Amino acid sequence: MHFVVKFFPEITIKSNPVRKRMSRQLKDNLQRLLRPLDDRIQVRKDWEKIDVIAPDAVSHLGGRIEEVLSHTPGIANFSRVRQFPLGDLHDMYEKTLSVWGPALKDKTFCVRAKRSGKHDFKSLDVEQYVGGGLNKNTEAAGVKLKNPDITVKLEIRHDKLNVIEVQHPGLGGFPLGTQDPVLSLVSGGFDSTVASYLTMKRGLRTHFLFFNLGGRQHELGVKEVAYYLWNKYGASHRVRFVTVSFEEVVAEILERVDDSHMGVILKRMMLRAADVIAKELEVDAVVTGEAIAQVSSQTLKNLAVIDSVTNTLVLRPLITTDKTDIIRTSREIGTEEFAANMPEYCGVISVRPTTRAKIEKVESEENRFDFAVLDRAISNRTIQNIDQVIEEVDGEAPEVDIREEPGNAIVIDIRHPDEEELDPLELDCEIQTVPFYRLNKTFAHLDQDREYLLYCARGVMSRLHASHLLDEGFRNVGVFRPELPHRNAGNKNSGDAS
Repeated sequence: MHFVVKFFPEITIKSNPVRKRMSRQLKDNLQRLLRPLDDRIQVRKDWEKIDVIAPDAVSHLGGRIEEVLSHTPGIANFSRVRQFPLGDLHDMYEKTLSVWGPALKDKTFCVRAKRSGKHDFKSLDVEQYVGGGLNKNTEAAGVKLKNPDITVKLEIRHDKLNVIEVQHPGLGGFPLGTQDPVLSLVSGGFDSTVASYLTMKRGLRTHFLFFNLGGRQHELGVKEVAYYLWNKYGASHRVRFVTVSFEEVVAEILERVDDSHMGVILKRMMLRAADVIAKELEVDAVVTGEAIAQVSSQTLKNLAVIDSVTNTLVLRPLITTDKTDIIRTSREIGTEEFAANMPEYCGVISVRPTTRAKIEKVESEENRFDFAVLDRAISNRTIQNIDQVIEEVDGEAPEVDIREEPGNAIVIDIRHPDEEELDPLELDCEIQTVPFYRLNKTFAHLDQDREYLLYCARGVMSRLHASHLLDEGFRNVGVFRPELPHRNAGNKNSGDAS
């Protein structure tokens, strides 16, 4: 298998040193992400593209390689190609026929060629010769230059001919690691998850900060979606997940602050805490999912008052985005189900919230607030690597039984449906599929006389959910964690990006 990866256009227009740095970072990221699949997969870079080459022995991993390429920031598009030594026009026709001949039956088509290097022919010569040969010697319905059923794409690069089998769009943006890191405030809803995705896509290494207003169940849900985002779009770089218990802060606001200003003051408390944690993580900006006028605290006047408590840069990727567009994006990136099932913990709900807060009034209200409560919340924060979020969710997690063989147990595949469809689990035992965002509601309705083992690709979400179910009182649940047969056991670096 051979894939040709094209850089996002904004990379190609950078100065030579910047372009070189960004393309090298993208190559390194792809190596980290593809190595756990099989360390025989090669990643090679030149000035114009990146080649991903996998031996025939790992052809079964083609779909998973495409999954990695489609979700890695910095890629404009990528193609699966058949590469041949460059011959004359007739040789190019024969090579193209071997790839595309049967697929053209009863289809209109055209040939499009791109060329780089010095040759004694032009791109139009290739298109006419190859197109004429295919039209004459296949069962195609004919050549159609505008809106054909099939476009046969050829790329000639110096002494190589690439016949493109299929082309996929990439994520765009910049490679992770080429921009400074940020700290994203996540609640698990539509807005904060989409905002976090957008910063990852732009190449910003995105840490997560969660203010817990709803206890263990809220924390579990937010950790799920944060891990999902990182695992799918940012796994080339480890990040931190920070939890700050804010229940006592909310109680103090409810008791001491005027009703109309509670929402604004809660946001100011969050930014104060974020400012301290950002400095600790050596991060220069925090990210929120706020959009103009979506709720009362998000008017320009209120946002200005909220921001005045910190000198840390506050980024709002969604500031002018409509809610319908945010929900559509969440659907496209796979977080809609998380957000739709996330419990709402608003913290404080004002009866008549102000939309035009004045700094003098806000500061007067905050004078009644005991800031020792906020200091205590900040000092009691927990910081975990994102791939270790299973460790503790508001209390010691029960010990989870982890097995390499299912035995008589039913294996529940809890992966996201997209991942499960791409790489179905095949075992000689009963398998059920229940996406992890539905598992907590579904498990109690299963046959409780049976034993269940949860399965996911990395083992993180399965352990997290097994721990939660054990904590809820179920004793018939564990984790199925087999050795993956397609991973090279001798690869000592396979966990670098996990």
